[in-house]
Amino acid sequence: MKGTIFNIEEFAVHDGPGIRKLVFFKGCPLKCTWCHNPEGISFKKELMVSYAACIHCGKCSEVCSNNECIQCGKCVDVCPLRLRKIVGKDYEATHLAEILLKGKEVLIKSGGGITISGGEPLAQPAFLFELIEHLKPVNIAVETSGYAKTEVFQRMLSKVDMVLMDVKHTNPDIHKKYTGVDNAQILNNLEVLCSSDIDFYIRIPLIPGVNDTMENMEETARLIKDAKNLKRVELLPYHQIAGAKYPMLRKQYNPGFDAKRKVNFRKDVFEKYNINVVVL
Repeated sequence: MKGTIFNIEEFAVHDGPGIRKLVFFKGCPLKCTWCHNPEGISFKKELMVSYAACIHCGKCSEVCSNNECIQCGKCVDVCPLRLRKIVGKDYEATHLAEILLKGKEVLIKSGGGITISGGEPLAQPAFLFELIEHLKPVNIAVETSGYAKTEVFQRMLSKVDMVLMDVKHTNPDIHKKYTGVDNAQILNNLEVLCSSDIDFYIRIPLIPGVNDTMENMEETARLIKDAKNLKRVELLPYHQIAGAKYPMLRKQYNPGFDAKRKVNFRKDVFEKYNINVVVL
């Protein structure tokens, strides 16, 4: 199988236990208005340019004969300041596994492993499952929005050591407004996860005025409070640099909320239920 990824990160320490390698699958069915990695939303390869640093030498135009970008990479090769790159690369599962397993001794010794993130890994299920088989017996974690068919989600649970599941909002209308999709399937998979034997983290991106309310935190805590293998809740406060990458993709950043508003952490809501909670 072949799949598309957009980044590999070495020595990550905030995406599961120990030292980990992160691999980011390209493409996501959600369109979160606050997304910090807009290059991971589209399933297609994209040209990403640091336009702010461009010296307008014209070399990119000299080698391009297309009316619209076809991601051929010619302009990338001639940019003197290396301000251009094609985001997204296709890999066979066996080849990607070889890359990810380099230096695996360090990962294993630290109690870490490999975390598969995105985008949304479950949006490329066949590639994901083949890759996991080639990565064993290294500890494997998958970070997911939970937006996938239940059979795909359950199959993933049977293959990994750990899950990091993002929970954006418990209210279906607000969830759809800010992510573009309904949350019914997500909450169903959250219930499946809570009743499973898999260790997991819940990750909540705290968005000011959107999901950092007492009501939403209380409902989230209620949904997960009885899960026997929940290790902790991670609160990830919104950062105002979230929109920095959008101009590089010729996209507008319109989050639809007051990005300057102070975030409410609400740790006490989870602590009330004896849930381990940390702020990253």
